[in-house]
Amino acid sequence: MKKLDYFFLLFFVFIVTLLILPFTRDFIGDSSSKYPYLMGFIKTSILASYGEMLASRLMTKNYFSKNKFIFRFIVWGFLGMAFVLVFKIFDQGIKASLAANLLPNIATGTFFDNIYIAFLTSLFMNIIFAPTFMVLHRFTDTYLDLTKEKDKPTIKKIIETIDWNNFFSFVVFKTIPLFWIPAHTITFLLPENFRVLSAGFLSIALGLILSIAKIKKTKTI
Repeated sequence: MKKLDYFFLLFFVFIVTLLILPFTRDFIGDSSSKYPYLMGFIKTSILASYGEMLASRLMTKNYFSKNKFIFRFIVWGFLGMAFVLVFKIFDQGIKASLAANLLPNIATGTFFDNIYIAFLTSLFMNIIFAPTFMVLHRFTDTYLDLTKEKDKPTIKKIIETIDWNNFFSFVVFKTIPLFWIPAHTITFLLPENFRVLSAGFLSIALGLILSIAKIKKTKTI
């Protein structure tokens, strides 16, 4: 292991410790209530960037193989702010739809009610919002990748560079039903103030899963 490996491991332990200790956990929760957009920016930019760097380490043995790190950090931050709003929209929208009998209501007064509502929220959010978010992120990511070239990236160049077959066949049609819908079901069972934080940890997990899968695929070729 390299020295940076130990640093990244300790950083992860540090983040987990913040969530375990009552004082820091309550501080994060209270701050998320008072400053939702700011905390959404901070939590997502840090955790998603951390996940990208871990994935980069697995793929290239270099944490900083991607250029424009600061810009990618900022993009993740703004996406985190979007998550704050989108989570609220779908959370309240599903509950309102159930109350208006626009969706099947199987209320039984048990814990399974919460699981059902969380599942519906995750299902509709990932069907309606996730593909749009994924296209946006793939677009910004590709734009930043292409800034290494001499010519300024154009929209046409970005669209032509993206592997749309892989994007839809794997990222959309496999990761959404097999990973994001189940994972976000768990996320919507958590207290509201910790949902964006959970999404950040999930991005770390998915980044590692995709990197490991890509490495295995490369070895079999």
